[in-house]
Amino acid sequence: MIKESSPYFLCRQCDLRFLDSKFRLDPEEEKARYLQHNNDVSDVRYQEFLKPLFNLVLPHLGKKAQGLDYGAGTGPALAKMFESQGFPMALYDPFFWMDESVLRRSYDFIVCSEVAEHFYNPSIEFERIKSLLIPGGVLGLMTSLYISEIDFQTWYYRKDPTHVVFYSEKTLGWIAEKFKLQLVSVQSDRLILFKSEDLSD
Repeated sequence: MIKESSPYFLCRQCDLRFLDSKFRLDPEEEKARYLQHNNDVSDVRYQEFLKPLFNLVLPHLGKKAQGLDYGAGTGPALAKMFESQGFPMALYDPFFWMDESVLRRSYDFIVCSEVAEHFYNPSIEFERIKSLLIPGGVLGLMTSLYISEIDFQTWYYRKDPTHVVFYSEKTLGWIAEKFKLQLVSVQSDRLILFKSEDLSD
């Protein structure tokens, strides 16, 4: 427990902070919250927000790379940005792009922007994501990481009611070890790049 009066728990093994399930929004409330987001695929400001993740992933892609926007949301602008560079993109989102056929394929890269903090069961989600990556494929995440200088109780990122789980660099290391991913880089406390281990090497 983070503190007695808090509805959050702390995993001593992986340093994950997560909300007690009793305090989650119901699905209708959660979807309504997402519909309030102004994620227009043509919005230049939104594209600028996503550009650091785009720039992090792009150098790791071969010419024929195919990607998946996992948790694409109402406006899959990141997918559009990759498609504009010639990379075909599939979309998956449990609220807005519920096409499970895309989860039966493999991808050279997966991007997950401002999504991982919404995972109700991160272990299941990361296991699924890893299973969708080809050996040597890359996973780009954008999520604000908890660092020791942050007062968790007043942290703005925690105050979004759809944000239910929070990672630290220690958590990322645990994820890498658990799911056989290489943690390639962590930038600006919110940009993370993993690479799927190629077990044939």
